Amino acid sequence: MKPRVMSLVLFTAVVGLLVAPVKVSFLTGFFSLLAVAIGSGAAGALNMWYESDLDAVMSRTCLRPIPTGKIKRENALWFGVFLSIASIVMLYLSSNLISAILLAATISFYFFIYTIWLKRKTAQNIVIGGASGALPPVIGWTIATGSISIEPIIMFLIIFFWTPSHFWALSLYKSDDYKKAKIPMLPITAGIESTKFNILLYAFFMLPVVISPIFFGFGSIIYIILSLSMTFYYIHLCYLLFKSKSVIKSNLIARKVFVYSIFYLFFLFLLILFDNLFKLNEIITLF
Repeated sequence: MKPRVMSLVLFTAVVGLLVAPVKVSFLTGFFSLLAVAIGSGAAGALNMWYESDLDAVMSRTCLRPIPTGKIKRENALWFGVFLSIASIVMLYLSSNLISAILLAATISFYFFIYTIWLKRKTAQNIVIGGASGALPPVIGWTIATGSISIEPIIMFLIIFFWTPSHFWALSLYKSDDYKKAKIPMLPITAGIESTKFNILLYAFFMLPVVISPIFFGFGSIIYIILSLSMTFYYIHLCYLLFKSKSVIKSNLIARKVFVYSIFYLFFLFLLILFDNLFKLNEIITLF
């Protein structure tokens, strides 16, 4: 069920739920978020069922349950299908139809569009497929409100534009793995220098998205200062990667970009959460 991936998915959904203007009961929030977590795990299980042949030849994934024989492929398939259906029904019963539809779309997009269609065919798999990973905060918002507005769209765009640089950094220092598995990641199809440039480009794309909340009354000056500081450091790391000529040094920096990107997204959403829960703009006004 990919619990590490699930934890970030669940966290962004929690932020979407908590910053929404409509508050829900504890039980509604608990069971709705549990459904989102189960749906995320279901998508992970279906992904590992379909990609078990690729997982077996990659050092990063060879110890997953199917390649090691801990779980049979057909069991993983039925497990993923059952959890997918159960999570969608559970979310519909605990919240509303639009949330259930969005969860179904997230699972379907990740499995059918990204895993089956895009991943083995195009280097843009991460760019397009990133839409599925960007939907959880929107689901969290709709659990509370039953509607979509500019705030969840901004949170969607933050994750959407963050995803390429995050995964392309991983693909740089794991390029041998992807080459063995014949997955057309950008370093393999376009080369290392092109990948570095695209990582830097998408890091710059984060700037307008990160500052956009302040134009819609969704972020305080404190949010802007801290989020821009984190984003400029992210761009700095990506620039160091872009300028690096040594393969060994590039791999080390790429790993640093990958690790930092995880903390960057986590703290960015944590900042959005604190900013909206504690109304930092109002606190500033008091002083």
